[in-house]
Amino acid sequence: MQTTDYPFEPYIHEKLSEDDMMRRSKDYLDKMRRRRSIRTFSTEEVPLPIIQNIIETAASAPSGANKQPWTFCVVRDPDIKRKIRSAAEKEERMSYDHRMSDDWLEDLKPFGTNWEKPFLEIAPYLIVVFKKSYDLIEGKKYKNYYVNESVGIACGMLIAAIHNAGLVTLTHTPSPMRFLEEILGRPENERAYLLLPVGLPAERVKVPKLEKKTLNQVFKLF
Repeated sequence: MQTTDYPFEPYIHEKLSEDDMMRRSKDYLDKMRRRRSIRTFSTEEVPLPIIQNIIETAASAPSGANKQPWTFCVVRDPDIKRKIRSAAEKEERMSYDHRMSDDWLEDLKPFGTNWEKPFLEIAPYLIVVFKKSYDLIEGKKYKNYYVNESVGIACGMLIAAIHNAGLVTLTHTPSPMRFLEEILGRPENERAYLLLPVGLPAERVKVPKLEKKTLNQVFKLF
């Protein structure tokens, strides 16, 4: 039994039959199995309210002590996207030429990637997720908890919401990413966590033929 001086409210739960639960879980599995990382985007516009709904879905994620230690910056300005691409490609070229090990480069070969990232300009939106190790309110610091775990969960929900809306994305993590904080003018308590280009796929786009691990490889029942 919960005992607290803080207000609680009733939880509204939609109870489903076993058949409905099975159907919903299977439908969602089929939908998410079709999700792929896309690097070639259409320039077709996507209404901003769709993106806002997606962001609200991600922001509904659980977080340590409900501190919600995230900011979702949505970029659609072409000049800002151009600056982000230029800075990202500078870091990516350094990584491909000097930072990545031979094993890493070998593992990337099936994807056909290199340091060039045109999708950062072509996709109609870039969503840059920032994590906040602490909140900064009127110059005073307030600690956040389980920040990486909380933001990671929110990003998973973000990717699922993007796919659920009929859009595509790619998880992009140029390293280091401090240039994103500078270009977007983020405060000292925010650090770039993930960059996702979002939009519709280009016509006749192709993706690497990959296989996911089987259920037996990832599921253990005790």
